[in-house]
Amino acid sequence: MSDYKLILPSMGEGVMEATVTNWIKNIGDTIAEDESIVEIATDKVDSDVPSPVAGVLKEILIPVDGIAKIGEPIAILSVDGVVDQPQDTVDTNSDQEIADAVQTIEKDVAAIKTDTIIVSSEDKFYSPLVKSIAKEEGVSQTELDQIKGSGKEGRVTKDDILDFVKNKGNKVATPVAAAPTSAPAAKTQPAPVSLANGDEIIEMDRMRKIIAQNMLQAKQAAPHVTSFVEVDMTNIVLWRNKNKNEFLKKHGEKITFTPIFIEAVAKAIEDFPMINVSVDGDKIIKKKNINVGMAAALPSGNLIVPVIRNANQYNLAGLAKQVNDLANRARTNKLKPDEIQGGTYTITNIGTFGNILGTPIIPQPQVAILAVGAIVKKPAVIETPQGDVIAIRHKMYLSHAYDHRVVDGALGGMFVKRVAEYLEAFDMNTPI
Repeated sequence: MSDYKLILPSMGEGVMEATVTNWIKNIGDTIAEDESIVEIATDKVDSDVPSPVAGVLKEILIPVDGIAKIGEPIAILSVDGVVDQPQDTVDTNSDQEIADAVQTIEKDVAAIKTDTIIVSSEDKFYSPLVKSIAKEEGVSQTELDQIKGSGKEGRVTKDDILDFVKNKGNKVATPVAAAPTSAPAAKTQPAPVSLANGDEIIEMDRMRKIIAQNMLQAKQAAPHVTSFVEVDMTNIVLWRNKNKNEFLKKHGEKITFTPIFIEAVAKAIEDFPMINVSVDGDKIIKKKNINVGMAAALPSGNLIVPVIRNANQYNLAGLAKQVNDLANRARTNKLKPDEIQGGTYTITNIGTFGNILGTPIIPQPQVAILAVGAIVKKPAVIETPQGDVIAIRHKMYLSHAYDHRVVDGALGGMFVKRVAEYLEAFDMNTPI
């Protein structure tokens, strides 16, 4: 038997560390190849880590609620024979290579700001778990900086911040000097909530806390404007009703309206590429790839947005496969962290809940989002060679919210109108 170090794998762009939330296997348990061994959480998604080899769990290196860095060993397995082990950079690289790498990292850290690690005024680093506790308990950044950490290199641990919160109320308040007139105004505090007899207190789960924080940041960052267009979906509804059974037989996939929406959006983005951008300070980053996110409701009631990368490169059958696969794995919590990152434009289907209009919040750092409403039958005026007639049509509203910092009403309005035009021009003879 030999030892094998189980390494925390890459969890996607921008994710540097993860919190261990649950060990699925215990010491002494037999583990099959590709069997999940531990559940972890990042500030983007919850996931699990499978073992790349078969063996027996010998030692757990990172306990529950502990923080592990990407590429760091989290457990040791006993395996039969000799198995290729990921090499430790510290053991294999020369001193000069290590020094060069450290110097490069230091330059990068000084040159950029990262969304996944907050650097305080005292150059301290805090894990996602510590930051979450600080936010939940109302610990300010100044207070957080003053906590003496017991972790490696003075890092503030979970126990450190919980001890601080526990003893916070016993400390005598220190007078605070008046801020200079040039200082920014203090943030508005939420009004206190009163409790009445019979009220129930429900703790937010971790994902709900992340959603709440992201939505608040999105509204604060971007001035939202919403444009609405009504679209005639009759051709699409009739085509789908006629072909859905044959489509399933041919492709092994159900055809919903979502792939058709995504196809129209991808075409419209190619026509109006400045809707496919992000804002970085005073710079506009024009995205090369068209990566469409599709909001999906989870059984828990929470929301997640898997991303179809290069959506404009798929045909309708390919989009249907992508949509169904991502939606199914979202509902069973099987998405990989990198499958919910990198979106450049998002669609949310509020029609699923019978809603006809909505004002969706733009997910940062994107600058626009489209809400598709319920498809309802309506009397409508139809122009014919013989004159106008009233007919029953399948109608739907599109709600397009966009960031007015970089998307003006003309671009935002023309874009959603173009999406409607692509949908209304859908060919009834489109092959399956």
